[in-house]
Parts: sequence; structure tokens; C-alpha cells
Amino acid sequence: MTNMPEARLAREAEICYLTVGMVTDYDCWREGEAHVDVSAVLEILVNNAKTAQKLVADTAPLIMEERSETCEAGCDRALEMAIVTHPDKRDAALMDRLDAVAGRVLGRAAQ
Repeated sequence: MTNMPEARLAREAEICYLTVGMVTDYDCWREGEAHVDVSAVLEILVNNAKTAQKLVADTAPLIMEERSETCEAGCDRALEMAIVTHPDKRDAALMDRLDAVAGRVLGRAAQ
């Protein structure tokens, strides 16, 4: 599975995004190993959920401490050069729909 849609949407919204992948089993490519059964996968899922919760609880405060107005990776400026249509040629109804995610670069923020 891919998380490309989420990464793309985060980029369009100028939000930093990180993927955390947690494995449940790896027997599909190990021909000599016994197959993993559902109960083993469910046990790993429960442990992964606990690990993910701890990761968020431990990391969120650190992110807030380090947060600044400008993102070093440029996530907060991802749309700077994305709009190429001249302002006179932009559809007003479409601009209204885009305002939530692109208002800053469309010059419509805080209107």
C-alpha cells in the first residue's frame, strides 16, 4: 500500500508530513519460514498501536518546542510557485474553493 495521496495532500496544504511504517509480518518472502497466522499478526498490530501511541506522545511535545514560523524543509512554502495562472484569468468560484489551502499564495488570506 502507498501513502502517496496523504503525502500529496499534505504538500498541497503546506503541512510537514512523515510516514511511520510498522511491520506486522515478513514471511511472504521467506520460503523456509513457517507462515504467520492471524493471531500472531493481531498481536503485533496491538503492540504496534501501543508503540505508535507512545511515539506520538513522546514526539508531539518536541515538535512543538522546535516549531518555528518557517519550516527548514520548505513545507510551509510548497505552493510559492505552484500558481501560474495570471490573477486576471482566475475563476472566482474556483479561487473561493481553493482559499482554504492556497489563500496565502492567491493573495486571499484574511479577506
